[in-house]
Amino acid sequence: MGHPSRDVAFNSRALLDQIADKWTALILGALCHGPVRFNALKRELCGITQTALTNSLKRLERNGILERRIVSTRPIAVEYAITSLGRSLEPIFCASEDWTRHNLEAVEAAREVFKEALGSSSDR
Repeated sequence: MGHPSRDVAFNSRALLDQIADKWTALILGALCHGPVRFNALKRELCGITQTALTNSLKRLERNGILERRIVSTRPIAVEYAITSLGRSLEPIFCASEDWTRHNLEAVEAAREVFKEALGSSSDR
């Protein structure tokens, strides 16, 4: 049996890794205004594969962050919604989005400086 404090640290890191995943942020952003069907979610998240979306949604559902509901229409569809536990992450994602929006130009400028520095160091 593992040491309790190490187990908690490991589990915390694993959960943080899942929450900080790029697809998690984009999925929660897409669902923040209400439930969305699987196919609509896939269309909205450009670049995500069906497998990556399915795996991310299952992980988020398993962790209690999303709920999955079968919509009895023809054809039958599945929609996902954020749970109250998932909503508690909203301030974190809003802060991240705000930071990104306000600092994107500065980050791009830093990247350019870094790129130029690498170019000049390879000239030596």
